[in-house]
Amino acid sequence: MPVLSDRVAQLQLPPLSLYVHIPWCVRKCPYCDFNSHQVAAGAHATAGASSHEAAGPHSSGYGLPEVEYVAQLRRDLHSQLPWVQGRKLRSIFFGGGTPSLFSPAAIGAILEAAEQAVGFEADIEITLEANPGTFEQEKFAGYRAAGVNRLSIGVQSFASRQLANLGRIHSGDEAVGALGMARRAGFDNINLDLMHGLPEQTEEDALQDLRRAVSLEPEHISWYQLTIEPNTAFYSAPPVTPGSALIASMQGSGRDYLASAGYARYEVSAYSGAGLESRHNLNYWAFGDYLGIGAGAHGKVTLPEQGRILRSRRTRAPRHYLPAPVAEEGGGKLVHSELAPPHCDEIEREDLPLEFLMNALRLVAGVPVDTFSRYTGLPLAVLERQWPALQAMELVQPLERRIAASGFGFDYLDEILQRFLEQP
Repeated sequence: MPVLSDRVAQLQLPPLSLYVHIPWCVRKCPYCDFNSHQVAAGAHATAGASSHEAAGPHSSGYGLPEVEYVAQLRRDLHSQLPWVQGRKLRSIFFGGGTPSLFSPAAIGAILEAAEQAVGFEADIEITLEANPGTFEQEKFAGYRAAGVNRLSIGVQSFASRQLANLGRIHSGDEAVGALGMARRAGFDNINLDLMHGLPEQTEEDALQDLRRAVSLEPEHISWYQLTIEPNTAFYSAPPVTPGSALIASMQGSGRDYLASAGYARYEVSAYSGAGLESRHNLNYWAFGDYLGIGAGAHGKVTLPEQGRILRSRRTRAPRHYLPAPVAEEGGGKLVHSELAPPHCDEIEREDLPLEFLMNALRLVAGVPVDTFSRYTGLPLAVLERQWPALQAMELVQPLERRIAASGFGFDYLDEILQRFLEQP
């Protein structure tokens, strides 16, 4: 890694987003390495509309500690308020797990707390991840009324065989129906998550998933390759997946099809109509800041006055994240203590070039060249040491207006990053 002198550029505050982690799901998928925890067996069997009404407006209907978790999210957010530094939130993303297990009232309470504590930009994007198997018409109208203005629906595939292989709880028809419900609930900004490189999947299978997705006219499609990660069921018992040559052909055909259908690729796995890119993800890739609240949530914050950039993380297990009640003196009612700020690690100066490029180069267009110095506090010369050699290999674009890979280099990002990992 490079040894860098003191920063000579003025470190500036980037835009601020908020990530909210809801860690529970109905069933843990065999490929999932996210911090997700399956609800108690049988809990979802009684979680239909009637049970939700019986449990009340502030209940998920899945036997989850919704009220307690929302209260702890508030404490979590307040513990991080010194990091806001006068900014308002550009975007909010509810991820999981399956955030749509929580009631509209709970999601609304979280949004109200965030708006009161931090404030929203006028055109804030608020995304909720949802599983088609948890859709109810009234529930999603409630999310829209609560302020959610973008849905990300985890379809993964429309093929019954693939859905079974992936451990999904919905059918292809239910996925189609979910998007219809979302439209009727008033959502006009919807992402569909799809995967390729699935067990025994052919190129035509992958294209058929894309054709069906496009026929539904979502504003955004995330199309990413299945990877086998440690600590997953698939890692313990790997399925047979397509070889690298088939994957490459599949990806090329899929990208061409999406482009012909009006979905421009703007990030490694993201495609959208014009002006409909995910603002939240764009902030990640442009090295923006984001607060992370919830069990296992991660964040990134810039502290210009200290010349530091931090990455934060919360404990993963919900039982450890939720507080133990403490009795007031004299045996009074049970209360909860304030939550300490999350654990933080400073991004060391010598690691900043690689950290920045790992994010920025995921964008097809890259980022404006001045972003590097403004958001790292380092001189552009740090990148200029390696750029001529990379440009000679046709892996990157000239370091003039933007920091970006070339069209050829976009398929070889690891090779570009390796240069900065090995830089003396």
